[in-house]
Amino acid sequence: MKSPDNISAQMGARLTALEWRATVSLALVFALRMFGMFSILPVLAIYAKGLPGGENQFLIGVALGIDGLAQAFLQIPFGLLSDRIGRKRMIYIGLALFAAGSFVATGATTIQMIIVGRLIQGTGAISAAVIALLADLTREEHRSTSMAVIGMTIGVTFGVSLIMGPTLNHYIGVPGIFTLTGVLALLAIGAVRFVVPDPMFSRVHGDAQTVPGQLKAVWKNSELQRLNFGIFSLHASMRGLFVAVPLLLLNVGGMAPETHWKVYLPVLAISFFGVVPAIIVAEKYGRMKPVFCSAVGLLFISTILMAVLVNHFAGIVTALFLFFVAFNLLEATLPSLISKIAPAGSKGTAIGVYNSAQFLGLFLGGSIGGFLAQHASYGAVFAFSSGLVIAWFMMAISMQAPPQVKTMMFHVDVNDAQQAGALAEALAAVRGVSEVAVSSEEGVAYLKVSLKDWDESEARTLIERG
Repeated sequence: MKSPDNISAQMGARLTALEWRATVSLALVFALRMFGMFSILPVLAIYAKGLPGGENQFLIGVALGIDGLAQAFLQIPFGLLSDRIGRKRMIYIGLALFAAGSFVATGATTIQMIIVGRLIQGTGAISAAVIALLADLTREEHRSTSMAVIGMTIGVTFGVSLIMGPTLNHYIGVPGIFTLTGVLALLAIGAVRFVVPDPMFSRVHGDAQTVPGQLKAVWKNSELQRLNFGIFSLHASMRGLFVAVPLLLLNVGGMAPETHWKVYLPVLAISFFGVVPAIIVAEKYGRMKPVFCSAVGLLFISTILMAVLVNHFAGIVTALFLFFVAFNLLEATLPSLISKIAPAGSKGTAIGVYNSAQFLGLFLGGSIGGFLAQHASYGAVFAFSSGLVIAWFMMAISMQAPPQVKTMMFHVDVNDAQQAGALAEALAAVRGVSEVAVSSEEGVAYLKVSLKDWDESEARTLIERG
């Protein structure tokens, strides 16, 4: 019997040239957009101090987080609209809005205009539409490989952006970064038009898209609610961090803004690679809950340390390192938990709700962080994050241990609901299969299978018979 890891490796090896082209080009689109979004984070708070209205740290926090508010409300509608008027058309609209917001922020002479520009940037909420296009261009059995490439690209882009942001600020300034952001968005439009393949047809994919009829069940799932609160808390803490840390490196550490990369580079690089052993332990050895709870606990420790050591440079850097160890580990494990917990065939809807919670966390983390920095102290910003994280920790330790399963997808040839039901019943009896959903509309069978032992050959035989 082949292990799931071996199966995944073989899937990746069998991606067609078109699937690789779609995967790499759409990963590039994500990278071009995300680089502009992330590279501004480590420098905006410092730059905004010199603008009219920039003495109000609450407004700085709003500027840092306002893009998340727009994305929280628009990313699901953008995905749904892409079903009606076309994937690429919605992506063009989103990237054009993102570019327009970037150019508005370029010419901003007040913090209020920065906020307007960042809000317009957020209205270009293309993530769901891009993933839907990727789903149109990849086969069900191989889609997880393409999704993994996209996820890895976003993670690397995040780290590179934070490291390069201070250096770019030194050479071209924050207005220059916004201009670069707009240009990159326009280049992304070109990549979508000329490099990304056109799908032969588009349809709804339950593993990659929000399905309105599934929203109620997903919202009511208490285990998914814990994860949604978790990603909200994680990104609220991260965005609040950038209200304070750049100014602390400047004022407490005496570091010129263009040298801040000397902190971000080792912190992000070591934390990025340092979490790999923990991910292996969680996934390969079925220790997901202990690893996950430990990461949430480490996040709490890091934010408490920041609050207590807010006036000590070495303490800030140490806490920042611990924060990003926890952040990177949680960013890797949370989507895996969503996949394990979400009902078969509802992963796309669960991810849609999860992403909305993430974006809302960005907005509230920046805004509340700015309010606390203005009316209390930087220590209060980190104390607020600690409060969120300790609430999350209590939810995490009481969660059920996630099942040691993996979702597999197969194309099936079924003509109606009756055939789909019969096939689902037969697949449910296969050894190692814990959950099945067969959709005649999508022509897909979704199986949750044991990580340790499942009879793939029997499942494939049943699927071939229809």
